[in-house]
Amino acid sequence: MALINENFLKLPESYLFSDIKKKVEAFKHLHPDANIISLGIGDVTRPIAPVVIEALHAAVDEMGDSKTFRGYGPEQGYDFLQKKIIENDYIHRGVDLAPDEIFISDGAKSDIGNIGDILSMQNRVAVTDPVYPVYIDTNVMGGRAGNIAKDGQHWDNIIYIPCTSENNFIPELPSVRPDIIYLCYPNNPTGTTLSKNELEKWVNYALENETLILFDSAYEAYIHDEGIPHSIYEIKDAKRVAIEFRSFSKTAGFTGLRCGYTVVPKELKLYDTSKKKVNINRLWNRRQTTKFNGTSYIVQRAAEAIYSPVGKIQIQESIDYYMRNARLLKDCLQKAGLQIYGGDNAPYIWVKTPNELSSWKFFDRLLCECHIVGTPGVGFGPSGEGYFRLTAFGRYEDTIESISRIQNWKL
Repeated sequence: MALINENFLKLPESYLFSDIKKKVEAFKHLHPDANIISLGIGDVTRPIAPVVIEALHAAVDEMGDSKTFRGYGPEQGYDFLQKKIIENDYIHRGVDLAPDEIFISDGAKSDIGNIGDILSMQNRVAVTDPVYPVYIDTNVMGGRAGNIAKDGQHWDNIIYIPCTSENNFIPELPSVRPDIIYLCYPNNPTGTTLSKNELEKWVNYALENETLILFDSAYEAYIHDEGIPHSIYEIKDAKRVAIEFRSFSKTAGFTGLRCGYTVVPKELKLYDTSKKKVNINRLWNRRQTTKFNGTSYIVQRAAEAIYSPVGKIQIQESIDYYMRNARLLKDCLQKAGLQIYGGDNAPYIWVKTPNELSSWKFFDRLLCECHIVGTPGVGFGPSGEGYFRLTAFGRYEDTIESISRIQNWKL
């Protein structure tokens, strides 16, 4: 008889954003006239940049002409996009990469979930806490998380590294050695960042302990402060220990188009069970050519367009738009007497809930009294309890309306 992967049965039946959706729908049913503003799920709201639309149209026309039609493309991505990524995202930061170290995908989330295919189930995983749920859930699916504790929050084979206001959201190096460490900076959900010196500590730790760093830099385009690295490869020898994931979703509004990329340096090698070092770039390439047929040509041409001179201007306009929302939200919430973190180099505002309210209690009050939806911090992990996430990806007009409601809110 056919058997299932029982690790899937260990996952909680509910998913954070599914729970939020259910609560909002129940509220709408009781209050059908309520104008609910969502500052919860981090989806973009601005339309795709004109230069990208033009590139999409041009690529569609190519597909309709027998002379320029393209069928199956390279699973790793077209070299025209790989080269643009290297030229624009890495060279000026002192990072030297080859095109075959760049793997174009349908988004960072997919690759973050799929990278486990080439990693042993025996690996011990560490995550900063709070954390993007995909890091935990995919390791549960892959059999690396162990079993969930009675508190319903901790997995017994996951090493949790708390990031709270008490340590200024700077994770401490783990006392128990992990095999794999997930780092996300600028951070989702807290909106906080690591300085170059702090990130260097992690790279050195990984080098000394032969640990793999999975570095999610999906929000690097929102960094504007000097001294904050955009890529982990700005740190010396990081290519020996790190895989970097990037996305065009939040940078260029590709949440619906789906495109991102993963950097797997050839210098990165891990051990097999016989203690022989194996080239990870080769393994990931093998995985992709077996399980993935590549991101569509049309979408890759669209991604290429964001690196044009006009594209850079238009993309920066959208980033500035969202960061204006972030500044307005942060200023309003601080004036309301709340403790606020993030929002300076990331489009997320991390709120300390007042009066010792739980994350879900604060969610309920904000929804019922202000008709605003956010994300309870506890949904991102145990250390998220007592915090709350708001995103700056909403429409400017909705942000202004939200601020008006919060200003008149009696906390």
